[in-house]
Amino acid sequence: MLPVIFCVITLVFLVLFYWSVNWNRRVIYIAVPWILFIAMLSFNGFFTYTDTVPPRFLIVFIGNLLFVMLMLKYIKQNQFKDTIGLSIHALRVVVELILYELYITKQIPKIMTFEGYNFDILIGVSAIGLLVWSYLFKSGLTKYLLLMWNVVGLLFLVNIVVIAILSAPLPMQQFAFDQPNKAVLYFPYILLPAFIVPVVFVTHIVSLKKLLNK
Repeated sequence: MLPVIFCVITLVFLVLFYWSVNWNRRVIYIAVPWILFIAMLSFNGFFTYTDTVPPRFLIVFIGNLLFVMLMLKYIKQNQFKDTIGLSIHALRVVVELILYELYITKQIPKIMTFEGYNFDILIGVSAIGLLVWSYLFKSGLTKYLLLMWNVVGLLFLVNIVVIAILSAPLPMQQFAFDQPNKAVLYFPYILLPAFIVPVVFVTHIVSLKKLLNK
């Protein structure tokens, strides 16, 4: 059941991201083939071979870099919808709950959950709070509050990405040898580092650029 829920959440991320950029079709033209490519590889167990040189997971890193660069090139700041961007971040709460379930089933280490050193759930909860505030009071949030919030969100994202990489059964592993981060080597959870993380990163960056240009 959990894999199905994760697939649905990934689809919601895609729809919200597409909506947040005012239905810019280039997002779909880039994101969908990338998702299908990674899904096909992982579904066939491609990434479970972790002792190859170079590591097969390098494909995800390179693909993410290209994905982020293309998104930042084609997304227009004046088209970006801030409230939908907050909705994307609010979904991080659900992702954290899924990660906790993966920890319970011994597929990722505790260090990657909110009981460890993953503070990402705070950004998700605060995003819900910001959405409720905007809706109830019909007033814009201050520029400096949103700037600070996005910077903190980026720092928390980088924090968990580093922990996840160093906890995975790859040559650079430094943490969680007793219960490594093996879930991301399999479908559908590989879509977390391959799609959801870069979407969240791009959303933060576009929001920051839009705020700084005001």
